[in-house]
Amino acid sequence: MAKILALHGINHDMFGRRDPAQYGTATLADIYGRIEALAGELGVEVENFQSNHEGVFVERIHRAHLEGVDAVMVNAGAWTHYSYGIRDALAILTVPIVEVHMSNVHARETFRHTSVISAIVRGQIVGFGVESYLLALRACVAMIAPAP
Repeated sequence: MAKILALHGINHDMFGRRDPAQYGTATLADIYGRIEALAGELGVEVENFQSNHEGVFVERIHRAHLEGVDAVMVNAGAWTHYSYGIRDALAILTVPIVEVHMSNVHARETFRHTSVISAIVRGQIVGFGVESYLLALRACVAMIAPAP
């Protein structure tokens, strides 16, 4: 069974309480539940991982490389805009990576318009709330599915 790693970055443990106008009221547990339900339907395994500590986040990416995950979806939160350490860790991976954001980062503050990881991912899905994660999961599955 294909394994996909879903990485959730800094402050994501505060979803449901943090800026509901941008992020809605779904908690991270709600998001995990939606991702896992869709993973079951699609016949893949998803591991959700969240950290507020950049080094721990990087170490989980390193482990993903060693474990041979099939794809990664990543919402690095604010780290997206400045963490070259996370970018460099993701660049080690040789599997498809999809960047995810619940809000439309391009319609927000100027500093959010830049992603230091976008150049190394297959694509970005932004602005669809929790659905962004589900679209990213579908994209990951499509990229790792064997060609007909």
